[in-house]
Amino acid sequence: MDRFKKVKLASIFGIIGNIFLMIIKGIIGFITNSQSMIADCFNSAGDIFSSFMTFIGNKIASKPYDDDHNLGHGKAEYIYSLLISIVMGGMALFILKDAIWSIFNKTNYEFSIWLVVVCLVTIITKFVLFIYTNKMSKELDNLLLEANSKDHRNDCFVTFFNLVSCLLSLAGISFIDGIVGTGISIWILISAVGIFKESYDVLMDKAINDDTKKQVYDIINKNDAIKKVTHFNATPVGYKYQISFSIFVDGNMSTFESHKIADDLEKEIAKNIRQIYLSVIHVNPL
Repeated sequence: MDRFKKVKLASIFGIIGNIFLMIIKGIIGFITNSQSMIADCFNSAGDIFSSFMTFIGNKIASKPYDDDHNLGHGKAEYIYSLLISIVMGGMALFILKDAIWSIFNKTNYEFSIWLVVVCLVTIITKFVLFIYTNKMSKELDNLLLEANSKDHRNDCFVTFFNLVSCLLSLAGISFIDGIVGTGISIWILISAVGIFKESYDVLMDKAINDDTKKQVYDIINKNDAIKKVTHFNATPVGYKYQISFSIFVDGNMSTFESHKIADDLEKEIAKNIRQIYLSVIHVNPL
């Protein structure tokens, strides 16, 4: 199974799991008037939207390059991620308003054992999804799956605090429910900002990170025939990078020898650094 099919499968599992959680959270949240559970329900709705956008973005990104898109369609993943972050941010602000209102205004919050059951089911479901997507993100070196795995992990913690607020309500401490709802809203907002920044960086052609750049230079510096390197540039192509740079070699070297150095260098970079999609090397005489 190729990379895009695995991402597609992971997004489908995310959609199914979050639809199930949204339904049970919504039913119990509105029956008990629990602001934290209602906020958690909207959080699941946001997760469904995220998984659906991942599914669509991944489908477009899987298309090969063509005459109109010479470097492929990889950036589609990040365009859809940007849409996800905007919707998540708006949703978070909407939930935050209601949660803060419930802290200062008494609500008819009613404890139910079903609140505890829903929390436990959510934690178990999200933990399983976290294990699966985390494994896939490392195997495929996929930024979107990595973000999804962190989201599943974070939801485990969010729902744990939701569970705490449920249990505290047994002691008559009901105002905690609104505080937890507020915390969940802020958490969603922070996640939205993080996704927006990551997507924005790729779409604005942010340079390759220092660690990967150092890996490239380590490979270059192995060859004593290369005297100098200049004009290093990196352009994101979906989840990978296209790099270009100039190398300087002895001016007395034959054209064949100098270009063989560049060819060998391109092959070694492609073999050892997964983040590099394509290397374009210019050879100049020193």
